[in-house]
Amino acid sequence: MADDMKGKLETEVELKSSPEQFFKFWKSDVHQAPNHTPSNIQGVRVHEGDWETSGSIKIWDYTIDGKPGVFKERVDVDEENKIVKLTGLEGDVFKLYKVYNGIWHVKPKGQGTLAKLTLEYEKQNESVPAPTIYMDFMISMTKDIDAALTKP
Repeated sequence: MADDMKGKLETEVELKSSPEQFFKFWKSDVHQAPNHTPSNIQGVRVHEGDWETSGSIKIWDYTIDGKPGVFKERVDVDEENKIVKLTGLEGDVFKLYKVYNGIWHVKPKGQGTLAKLTLEYEKQNESVPAPTIYMDFMISMTKDIDAALTKP
């Protein structure tokens, strides 16, 4: 029964940007997110640390399903494997989930990149749905950022 409360959603998105470009965005240029995906992200600010250091804490203002929300996260960066993990600390998502972590793992594929998106979660209770709208949000955001990074 308790195992139904925890889960993981995963998908892959093909990107036109290079793994280096996309990873660099998440590592040091995330303050540009509102410019790249304005329908999803309206603001990102540093709460603790800075824009580049693993372990820094940021606060995001976003819109999902037409509703504004706030998300406070700690970023962990794995340079060698090109993995960025946003560990949720506080915010609107925690009304439904005890655990909420978004992970982007990028690797080369042909002329572009394959981004594996993972959403780790634990529901507050059994009536809470799997966070599919949040996975759709991650996909939309990822595609918008990729498009902005590859604009001529």
